Amino acid sequence: MKEPRMNISDKRSFAAKKADWRYTLKNLFRYIRPSLPMFILVIVLNMASVGLALLGPYVCGIAIGEIDPEGGTDFARITYLCTLLAGVYVLSEVVNYLSTIGMAGIARKVSMRLRADMFSKLVNLPVGYFDSRQAGDIISVLSYDIDTVGTSLANDIIMVIKSVVNIVGSLVMMLVIAAPLVLVFVVTIPLSFAATVIITRKVQPLYRARSAKLGQLNGFAEEVLSGQKTTKAYGREREICDRFEEKNREAVDAYTRAEYYGTISGPTVTLINNLSLTLISTFGALAYAFGWFGIGISQISSFVLYSRKFSGPINEIADVIGEFQSVIAAAERVFRVLDEKPECADDEVTDSLGEVRGDVSFKDVSFGYVPGKTIISDFSLDVKKGDVVAIVGHTGAGKTTLINLLMRFYDVDGGAITLDGKDIRTLARQELRSAFTMVLQDTWLFAGTVYENIAYGAEDATRERVEEVCRAAKIHSFIMSLPDGYDTYLSDNAVNISKGQKQLLTIARAMLANSSMLILDEATSNVDTRTEQIIQSAMTRLMKGRTCFVIAHRLSTIRNADKIIVMENGNAVEQGTHDSLMAAGGVYARLYRSQFESY
Repeated sequence: MKEPRMNISDKRSFAAKKADWRYTLKNLFRYIRPSLPMFILVIVLNMASVGLALLGPYVCGIAIGEIDPEGGTDFARITYLCTLLAGVYVLSEVVNYLSTIGMAGIARKVSMRLRADMFSKLVNLPVGYFDSRQAGDIISVLSYDIDTVGTSLANDIIMVIKSVVNIVGSLVMMLVIAAPLVLVFVVTIPLSFAATVIITRKVQPLYRARSAKLGQLNGFAEEVLSGQKTTKAYGREREICDRFEEKNREAVDAYTRAEYYGTISGPTVTLINNLSLTLISTFGALAYAFGWFGIGISQISSFVLYSRKFSGPINEIADVIGEFQSVIAAAERVFRVLDEKPECADDEVTDSLGEVRGDVSFKDVSFGYVPGKTIISDFSLDVKKGDVVAIVGHTGAGKTTLINLLMRFYDVDGGAITLDGKDIRTLARQELRSAFTMVLQDTWLFAGTVYENIAYGAEDATRERVEEVCRAAKIHSFIMSLPDGYDTYLSDNAVNISKGQKQLLTIARAMLANSSMLILDEATSNVDTRTEQIIQSAMTRLMKGRTCFVIAHRLSTIRNADKIIVMENGNAVEQGTHDSLMAAGGVYARLYRSQFESY
């Protein structure tokens, strides 16, 4: 049965909660809860394993007490006790092995749940989230940070449970054997606790910094590798390597600082524990020599062994606390993403599109990506069903921003956008976007066959329908020239075909979707002039009856548009047909002529 998604919700923002480790642990426990029966069984097995191991020093002390310096040693009883001791330790390790396997299984499931929820969250986050973050940093959270959390669950939780049971069990046994000697720990335990607290406070922000620096390093590496051809074309390999070396050094320094302070707690507590062992041995020897408290050799032997079992776990917990800071830092980054508000807000939906006509209206729209910095102000536009609207202007004029607002990748700051007379903010985003088909300048194809890529937006499309669309788009012959035709496998992002060919496939995908409205954002920018002419004729035929928005820098491709909107500084400075705008001799006419004068 498919496990339910975890629902992480809280009225406070994560920024206000991120320093609260209790919040992180509470949310982490939500991912353990589905495996709670197994988790309880693991704890029981762990306690049983430690309990068996705690019998060892007691049996060992009895065996030592059987030794008679005057020659009356009962070797048969000692052999029995040694056999019992071996059996106890073997059984303890078998139970410990079972608990470790069980905990590893729980950790694997928690990592899977975290990764599945993280990916689902990323898919549903608004476009603005990704515009402000590096892809490598996000991937670092999805992989490294979640792996860190999973590994810690597999190792550290078992370690803590064993340590706690060891400490409590050893303390009880020491009180039974020689209570006065336990007073030694009144001095050493506060010292251990103080050292651990001081180091923990120092190391927690260092682990946060380590995760952040590693995310930045991954982001830079992803950015450089995706633009490798540009790097080589400009001969910037040396500069890129120097920048990587700098970021790599920062990441290593952050890692070293975190690990230095994280691992120093273990040796510090070990030193204090060795001091306690020295004091126990000294006072135990004096007690035996002077006959204090009725302590014999067997009691001292058992007490020393139990003191090691008591002090050792304190040392282990100190180490785990250091590692735990790394886990908290990683979990904070994970839950920071999971705590982000998803794009969908269906609770605000009050309307439905029904059958889409394609009438679009921008009414006094204002928008800025950054608060206080308006890009588009008081923009108005009316588009009727079947109109082909071209949006032109200099880079940064606001052309793509209009499309982002129309698709609700971002919401307007002021004014309204309506589709068929309905404010798009009252519509479900999924319903709104299903009314459009987009072809972007940046082509995106996934690893799969040509057929699968074209049918991506219409998965129920038959092979015959796909071929029909490809013939209309004039790319059927190109596809058939590929090694396996429509079954040709395209590698990741289709690097085994040209950019122009990828663009042709994305255009065919858009044609197949057959939505009521079409958005073309520099859709023919990656094809040559002859191919562009072929596609233009096919697109003109297929756009008939659809409302179309075309963003174009190559103005020769939009001469037949019903309406051309000229954008400048976020405002529509001119509107009209190609002929009327050329006759007016304004901004559009200058843009159009400049493209030919530049040759």
